Amino acid sequence: MIHIDRKTFLQHCAAAAGAALLTDFAKAESLFLKKPKMQLGFVTYLWGKEWDLPTLIKNLSDTKITGVELRVEHAHKVMPDLTAEQRKEVKKQFADSSVKIVGLGTNQQYDYPDREKLNASIERTKEFIRLSADVGGTGVKVKPNALHKEVPAEKTLEQIGIALRGLAAYAADFGQQLRLEVHGEETQELPNIRKIMDYADHRNAKICWNCNKQDLNGEGFQSNFDLVKKYFGDTCHVRELDRTDYPYPELIDNLAKMDYKGWVLLECHTNPDDKIGALKQQRQVFDTMMAKY
Repeated sequence: MIHIDRKTFLQHCAAAAGAALLTDFAKAESLFLKKPKMQLGFVTYLWGKEWDLPTLIKNLSDTKITGVELRVEHAHKVMPDLTAEQRKEVKKQFADSSVKIVGLGTNQQYDYPDREKLNASIERTKEFIRLSADVGGTGVKVKPNALHKEVPAEKTLEQIGIALRGLAAYAADFGQQLRLEVHGEETQELPNIRKIMDYADHRNAKICWNCNKQDLNGEGFQSNFDLVKKYFGDTCHVRELDRTDYPYPELIDNLAKMDYKGWVLLECHTNPDDKIGALKQQRQVFDTMMAKY
């Protein structure tokens, strides 16, 4: 029999308890490493612009792409001139499929120096908001497009922001999110986007990150991302995720850290002959990215 004095016995007990505690902490930490809830979707900008609605839904179902932002004025023809019955039919086609309609991608903008054009764009946006609600979407994408030499830049940024504020309130009444795409030769600079959103100052006014080369300007990607991340909405546009001219791994890491629950939408700018094959490949790239978490 081995005799251990009281002091040694207590030291062994403390060490064993400490080891058990560390094991418990490790188990607890693993529980907090959640799989990201972001989902892969699609924008019909180029790859889907010639697909009618049944073809679009079939192609996305076949490639396991589960959400879509419909670019308006494309072959799917989901536009404000649809009748009430036609809107119900669009909603039903999505409801009967594995594909969710994320919303509508419009070209409406609010930088016009001409007040009549500005008001017309605001009213047109309201039409798209009502349409998105009717067909089962969750929001409408709009954009800033330009600064104008004859108008002070700050005045244009404020004008865009004020228009967004009113439209965000209008969209909220229909259960729709208003999504400002990071877009335009100068307006897509993230400090300008931040100013627009600060002027908008409405909880339903969000941004749609757009993976522009300008995201790397100034102090770089991380600084620009942090500048506007509190305004992120349910949509983020990306190009092909395996391209090397943009820090896509860093973007996905940032989205995972902020527990992003929205849609990563493929808005690819190439024109492959086999678009179905290309979509399958992007699905695999995205799934590989998610596997690390």
